[in-house]
Amino acid sequence: DISESLIRRIQIRETIESHIEKEEENFSKGIKTLSLFFIDEVIKYRDYSKPDEKGIYAKIFEGEYEQAVFDKLNDLTDTNEPYKEYLKRFKPEEVHKGYFSIDKRGHAIDSKEDRKTGLSDDESAYDLILKNKERLLSFEEPTRFIFSHSALREGWDNPNIFQICTLRHTQSGIQKRQEVGRGLRICVDKDGNRQDSSALTDF
Repeated sequence: DISESLIRRIQIRETIESHIEKEEENFSKGIKTLSLFFIDEVIKYRDYSKPDEKGIYAKIFEGEYEQAVFDKLNDLTDTNEPYKEYLKRFKPEEVHKGYFSIDKRGHAIDSKEDRKTGLSDDESAYDLILKNKERLLSFEEPTRFIFSHSALREGWDNPNIFQICTLRHTQSGIQKRQEVGRGLRICVDKDGNRQDSSALTDF
């Protein structure tokens, strides 16, 4: 008797918890950790009919992230003070952004789109994720979780995606491989140095 909405909540929760565990490990190495969510409808993340413009996935994420950070801060020792300060630095609404182009079902978000490009009016997220990759990999940039509806079509990828969560039904084996290919690569540190075997010998 588990509903699909509960399954999605569990997926989001598990991704956040996995992200934080990997992030703690990477933080001392100067490696920014990112996670990517694939969604089936933009309105589930960005709902312009709501006063706060937050769709159900954005609301679930912020609630689960706040709880996960609270739990993690209680577990960390004083030796992890730099990472503790990093976790406390940003609010839940600051750590995620949406990167998408169209809502195929024609929800209210259509009125916010550029008819020529099909891109939403969330230009800051689009520029950050597609164009300003160096800034995205900086610890000064709060974005660490990306919700995407069209990363496959745009051909965007990032070497510092450590978790990929699919909040949609994917039947195609090719599509699944394409989704995995958007991340899970050899990562780079905050200075852009690729962390291959030679770079990691000191760790």
